[in-house]
Amino acid sequence: MTICNACRYCEGYCAVFPAMEQRRIFTKADLTYLANLCFDCRDCYYACQYAPPHEFGINIPKLMAEMRADTYREFTWPAILSGLFERNVLAVSVITAMAVVVILGVVLAFEGLDSLFGLHLGEGAFYRVVPFIAMTMPPSLIVLYGFGVFIAGAIRFWRETQGSVKELVDGAALWRATKDAFGLAYMKGGGEGCNYPGESFSLARLWFHHLVFYGFLFDLAATIIAALYHHFLAWEAPYPYSSWPVVLGTLGGIGLLIGTGGLLYLKSQSDRAPASSNILRMDVVFLWLLFFTSLTGMLLLILRETAAMGTLLVIHLGVVAGFFITAPYGKFAHVVYRYAALVRYAIEQRRINEH
Repeated sequence: MTICNACRYCEGYCAVFPAMEQRRIFTKADLTYLANLCFDCRDCYYACQYAPPHEFGINIPKLMAEMRADTYREFTWPAILSGLFERNVLAVSVITAMAVVVILGVVLAFEGLDSLFGLHLGEGAFYRVVPFIAMTMPPSLIVLYGFGVFIAGAIRFWRETQGSVKELVDGAALWRATKDAFGLAYMKGGGEGCNYPGESFSLARLWFHHLVFYGFLFDLAATIIAALYHHFLAWEAPYPYSSWPVVLGTLGGIGLLIGTGGLLYLKSQSDRAPASSNILRMDVVFLWLLFFTSLTGMLLLILRETAAMGTLLVIHLGVVAGFFITAPYGKFAHVVYRYAALVRYAIEQRRINEH
């Protein structure tokens, strides 16, 4: 950071370098903040005259990724589970497989084998395979637990970076951070896109991220609307193909399939020199889990009026459970810390402009 502060060649690439230029010395808190501002566009790596094979060996993207991994481990709750970040591939695989087995066991124990392979049509068909309470209560508790973990981590991050309670309700900063996050502003590098997967500029990573991000939001919206239908209108799933939950869920599923597939391809072709091996593994297992969540959901939609519905429903619910159980202890954590860093950056830049 001291070398970069003297050089300043990369100051137009992303938020990291303008934030860096406000500091002459760098504390642990500063480095935590800067690391989580980095979107791994890698423009600075390929532009740097001090990057390997130079004797200084400056490799900002790799160092930032390693520090982000440290952030996830240090600020997560409970601390005893921080090791899941180190063994993320194994943890995600085992927990997801166990979730599928547990749901299968519940179905066989309470509904029997016939419900799994039988043909179920009309409203309430899903609940004749997996009881409504089993489909809704455990996921709700899992999601609430995940929120609790993320909130605890965000509070620790905010304290670490010397943030005040007053700043948390700074509407202007929250708006700018939200706009930058939804627009993926810092995946554009200097304007031509990331140097990803290699040295050439490309906007492919930006667009695939958009598909994943908005695909996830569409699926979330579909789930919320379906819950409203069930609880307030007494309409039971599965819903007609023209209904809002199905339309939004389909759009979200297609976006996730294309987005995750594209990002997995880019990662398979990407330069390993500016990458952290631990973060790369977390990225890949996270993308595969999202891909299978979407794939099983789309197959369930297509085959919901066949005898395959019961099996697909069990697999889909198991994969979804695996995703949400492991979300606080994998790559999904970057959403929380990166957004908090964007809020801090917005506050900092406004203060500079005011002076």
